[in-house]
Amino acid sequence: MASGDDDMISVPRRQLGSTGIDVSCLGLGTVKLGRNQGVKYPQRFDLPNDKQVTALLDQARGLGINFIDTAPAYGSSEERLGMLMQNRQDWIICSKVGEEFEDGASHFDFSAQHTRCSVERSLRRLRTDHLDLVLIHSNGEDLEIIERTDCLETLLTLKDEGMIRAVGMSTKTVKGGRRALPLCDALMLTYNATTTAEEAVIDLARSQGKAILVKKAFDSGHATDRPGGPEQALEFVLSKPGVSSVIVGTINPEHLRSNAEIAAGVILG
Repeated sequence: MASGDDDMISVPRRQLGSTGIDVSCLGLGTVKLGRNQGVKYPQRFDLPNDKQVTALLDQARGLGINFIDTAPAYGSSEERLGMLMQNRQDWIICSKVGEEFEDGASHFDFSAQHTRCSVERSLRRLRTDHLDLVLIHSNGEDLEIIERTDCLETLLTLKDEGMIRAVGMSTKTVKGGRRALPLCDALMLTYNATTTAEEAVIDLARSQGKAILVKKAFDSGHATDRPGGPEQALEFVLSKPGVSSVIVGTINPEHLRSNAEIAAGVILG
């Protein structure tokens, strides 16, 4: 549960582009709730038990965090969130389509049939009647996915059907980000002090009123060992105009509190 000190911290919220959705500028990434194989973190970790996950979610909510990022490729993350998350109405949930992780390896399917089945499965796993945001989980071939598959078109159809409130793409290339922006509501991209190639996409998104979510702000954990550590890393990203939220994956309550405190300090001064 959140401590008394946590009650003094409230992570500010920002608009998710033009969607009408407000998200905490710090989002909770949940890959570590369901998967510890094939990940790029510098240190090995054990998956938390149900009590630890529940406490982490309670703490996040107490810190003002309302944005949760998950995916089918994150092992048992969706199922555990569906089982352990309290008060669905308090959360903005982002999930993904396209990537599956089975038997220690990823594979990808961007077909219309798989996209629809994946969203319907996420709804069942998360025990909800809608997803606030669904992103295409790119395999790196962004343009190929956008131009030669039915994935994005299918997500837009599901949005029209009311299963999804907003759609987007987790991109890996500048060209892909530029191509996807006019077609969707939000992008998730990599941006940190040592990886700035997609900064131009952030600027373009801002000019178009589209949302930007940042992944790997800590460079998959490596930035914490660099001068300035997490504070400088978060300040770098959150100070960039056009960024709606930074997704940080952690299962450490102390790290979560520290990140929330830094985020609040950057935004509120």
